[in-house]
Amino acid sequence: MIKNISVIGSGTMGNGIAHVFAQFNYSVSLVDINQTALDQAIQTITKNLDRQVAKGLITEDQKTTTLQNISTFTAIKEGVKNADLIVEAATENRELKLQIFKDLDEAAPENTILASNTSSISITKIAAATNRGDKVIGMHFMNPVPVMKLVEVIRGYQTSDETTQTIMSLSKSLEKTPVEVNDYPGFVANRILMPMINEAIYTLYEGVAGVYEIDTVMKLGMAHPMGPLQLADFIGLDVCLAILKVLHDGFGNPKYAPCPLLVNMVVAGKKGAKSGEGFYKYTVGSKELVVAEKFK
Repeated sequence: MIKNISVIGSGTMGNGIAHVFAQFNYSVSLVDINQTALDQAIQTITKNLDRQVAKGLITEDQKTTTLQNISTFTAIKEGVKNADLIVEAATENRELKLQIFKDLDEAAPENTILASNTSSISITKIAAATNRGDKVIGMHFMNPVPVMKLVEVIRGYQTSDETTQTIMSLSKSLEKTPVEVNDYPGFVANRILMPMINEAIYTLYEGVAGVYEIDTVMKLGMAHPMGPLQLADFIGLDVCLAILKVLHDGFGNPKYAPCPLLVNMVVAGKKGAKSGEGFYKYTVGSKELVVAEKFK
C-alpha cells in the first residue's frame, strides 16, 4: 500500500504534484537541493490552496492538513528513505534525469516505485540507469497539476503489470484520469501537441499571420482554450525546444525539426511567461496579454 510519496524537484510541476498528493492525505517529502526553492514551493502551494478555499473547493481545515502533510528536504537520502513511491520532477534534461534515477535507485528502499514526470524522455532509458527496471514508470502530470485531470502513465520496456496497475489506481485516488501509453518519443500528449505548436511558430516565422491572429484562429475556430503560441509561452519555449529535439532525434523525421525562430528565441533568453517575454509580454499580477514588440 502506497502512503509515503517523495517528490524530487520543487519547481512548477514538483510543487503541484506535492500539493495534490498532500491534499489527498498522502505523506509527502518534497526534495530539492536548494532550500530557497523549497521555501518558494511552499509559498506557491499555500497560495494555490488559498485560491481553492476562496472558490469553495476545499475548507480551511483541509488547507491546514494539506500543508501539514508536506515535509521538505535538501538531501535525497533523507528525503526518500521511507518512500513507497518517488516522483521525479526535475528539469527536462536526459543526463540529469539518468543521474537522479541512479542516485534514487541506490538511496530508496528496494520495493519503492520510481516514477518520472518527464514529458518526452524515454522511460526505458531512464529505467536502464537503475537495477529495478520493473518498478520504473512514467507518471506525466499536466500543468497546472491541481487543476488538470489527465495523468499520462508510460510503460517502459521492463515496467511490470503490477507497477502499472498500482500507478493507474493511485492516479484515480487523486481524482485524476490516468491513460496508459507505451514508451515512444513524446508519448501521446507531446507527440501530437509539439508539432502543432511548432507549426504555429512556423506560421508566424513565414509571415502568414501575427501572434494574435494565429492564436485567435485556433481558439475560436478549433475551440482550444488557449492559442498554441500562448500555450508555448506557458509551457516554456526552452521546454518546447527540448521536447522537439527528443522527437527529432528519436524518429529521425524532419517534420519534428524545431522552427529556427523558436531556437533563436530560446538562445536570446525569451523563454515565455517564466522569463517575462516570449510571443507575449508578461508582468507580475497582470492578466492582460500584450504581444511582444518584435511580433507586432
